[in-house]
Amino acid sequence: MNIFTVPAVLTVDNSVVDLETIEALYENRATSDELGKITKHYENAKEDEVKLLDKPEQFLYELSQIPDFEGRAHCIIFQAVFLDTISSIRRKVEIVSNVSKELLECDSLREVMGLVLAFGNYMNGGNRTRGQADGFGLEILPKLKDVKSRDNRMNLVDYVVLYYLRNFDKNAGTDRSVFPMPEPQDFFQAGQVKFEDLTKDMRKLKKDLTACEKNVQKVCANSSEENLQPFKEKMAGFVSAAQTEHSAEEESLDLAQRSFQDTVSYFGVKPKSGEKDVAPNLVFMLWYEFCNDFKNAWTRQNKKISKEKLKEAQENIKKITAEKRVETKKINANSLKERLRQKEAGVSSS
Repeated sequence: MNIFTVPAVLTVDNSVVDLETIEALYENRATSDELGKITKHYENAKEDEVKLLDKPEQFLYELSQIPDFEGRAHCIIFQAVFLDTISSIRRKVEIVSNVSKELLECDSLREVMGLVLAFGNYMNGGNRTRGQADGFGLEILPKLKDVKSRDNRMNLVDYVVLYYLRNFDKNAGTDRSVFPMPEPQDFFQAGQVKFEDLTKDMRKLKKDLTACEKNVQKVCANSSEENLQPFKEKMAGFVSAAQTEHSAEEESLDLAQRSFQDTVSYFGVKPKSGEKDVAPNLVFMLWYEFCNDFKNAWTRQNKKISKEKLKEAQENIKKITAEKRVETKKINANSLKERLRQKEAGVSSS
């Protein structure tokens, strides 16, 4: 056992002994039966007989000498587990909340959707029913790239992007042009979130936090004054902060679910056959596919416009240069400069 293990466990200091080591020690601690036999041997054996113990038994005995090692180690390990788990939950809740908010509030996204609806109605103009639609289902978004022009050089996504850049984005073709929708990767990450899993994780975390709090109280009650601090102060502070953080994250999760339901209602998405609720995967993966297609087209068309602007600028420069005229002035024959020039010319010829 590392000589730093004892003080590290007593002072809750992972900088001395890393968490993986403490976890390994915790997992390999002696069972009550094993420890009873080893302790009995130490108490009854002579000094030379104690030395005959194998290293594993010596290790387990030394580990048992750390005051309430099991309880302390469990608290230290849970502290790390809590921080990692709550951070993971927070990231997932935030991505769903942010994407849902953008879908409901992003003006540029509404402009793009308006173009999709307008062009769809135009293409269906000969049909009184389909040519005058007030909206469309999200399921058509990934299919827009399959609608091709007659020469097969452009699809509907390309056309929507090009129209948007030329008519809505004054910075099109420059590095100041801003992608008008959430990033495709944001939709992909949001699509992986399962609210039922997050709810289970939150419940388990709360249950384990309650157990940790009881463990801290037990360790403190059984500790001598010498070994009480800083464990009591650090772990009591952690438990209090963790309870506050857990409550805040529960509220954030509830708000994220409500925000998602508002998004579902706004876009009129219905659950899959046999399912009660609409899952984030159903909504956000449709957006992911469309947004990914849109961004690829947006990048291509932006480069195209950039080249057009560069070519136009070069042609303007050529035009300005060609229109320049060299101005000439009539020479005054009686000027001093002209008389000197003629005199020099006469000397040279002679």
